[in-house]
Amino acid sequence: MFNHILVPTDGSPLSDSAVARATAFAKEIGARITFFYSQPDFPMPIYGEGALIDPTTPEQFARSTNQDAQRILDRAKATAEAEGVSADTDTQVSEVPYESIISAADRHACDLIFMASHGRRGIAGLLLGSETQKVLTHSKIPVLVYR
Repeated sequence: MFNHILVPTDGSPLSDSAVARATAFAKEIGARITFFYSQPDFPMPIYGEGALIDPTTPEQFARSTNQDAQRILDRAKATAEAEGVSADTDTQVSEVPYESIISAADRHACDLIFMASHGRRGIAGLLLGSETQKVLTHSKIPVLVYR
């Protein structure tokens, strides 16, 4: 039914749990996985009265987020490989994570997105939003939400 699963991960405990479950699911159905990490873009500094100035340069920020991405994706790939599941990794810098997730699924010709949901409800869900909800709303391929 599904042959290639995109699994977005952010390295959080819930995301790590979704990586393990997606790996088990992929093994069960004989699918391969592409793990994806959406890197944050360098925040534009705002200068003015009382503003905090971040001494990090864009290059330092990029190097740090690249290292974080590599660490998180290597850990996810190791989980899949330990279970005998074929896995690749991908990362992209984006200000809008849900768009980069959908773009990665298209780019890798995935037929399912398997992702975690933090399950925010009520006011928190309304105010903070959810990348999972945005992917569900905008994706043209099926999305399996793990909680």
